[in-house]
Amino acid sequence: MLKDTFLLRLGVAVVMAMHSVPSIVSGDIISFGNEYLAKNGFGFMGLPLAFMVKGIHLFSVFSLLFNKFIKPIAILNSIILILGIVMIHASEGWYVVGGGRNGVEFNFILITIFLSFLLPDGMFKKSNESAL
Repeated sequence: MLKDTFLLRLGVAVVMAMHSVPSIVSGDIISFGNEYLAKNGFGFMGLPLAFMVKGIHLFSVFSLLFNKFIKPIAILNSIILILGIVMIHASEGWYVVGGGRNGVEFNFILITIFLSFLLPDGMFKKSNESAL
């Protein structure tokens, strides 16, 4: 069981901060909402949805740092990251850099980390019986 997850939470908090703050500050969030989301099935909800996604990412930074609301943010971010794979990254392949560009590997590892927060004892109940 993961007893002290501070280093893992700190690392993910930094990644989530860098995934949200620069796009908010630069205004890229507006083009993401208006140009990508709006034109890919979300219509007038594209911009509000973009702000909601980045807001969840930003809230996650503080949640991870202060070890509060970990399970809800793990669920929300996993959903966002899975949708990111489906809508954007899957068509680019596996690699973010190297063997490709903009692939799913970044999202995959983040989803795995968020799942570890949801399932701190693992996916399967451990038996007290010895395998021998």
